[in-house]
Amino acid sequence: MTETTPKVGNLVFDCTDLEAMAAFWGGLLGMKETSRDEDWLDLEPLEGHGPVLSFQLVPEHKTIKNRIHLDLEAADIRAAGERARRLGASPAGEPMGSPEAPFRVWRDPEGNEFCFVTAG
Repeated sequence: MTETTPKVGNLVFDCTDLEAMAAFWGGLLGMKETSRDEDWLDLEPLEGHGPVLSFQLVPEHKTIKNRIHLDLEAADIRAAGERARRLGASPAGEPMGSPEAPFRVWRDPEGNEFCFVTAG
């Protein structure tokens, strides 16, 4: 990387409830909160060295489909989905893809889409 090549530092979710989003995403990914102020919250970097997952308090609720989403690799997307459901997620449809490599779209507690994809 050259000094003029940017690096992704944060992946930021706009949200109306910092507590709910930190509890959901921190619980789902096993990440701890590292900093917070009145309208911003950071979890630790993804996989210890990746971008920081951040949440920014905004007044409006999500109204349309995300233009970007996280694909989360899981050995068993059904089990991962059930764990996400217990944390507050809801499925956005049925599993898709091939029988050998299915994936499924889910929504976090504020409606942001993410996918569980078969690891491999």
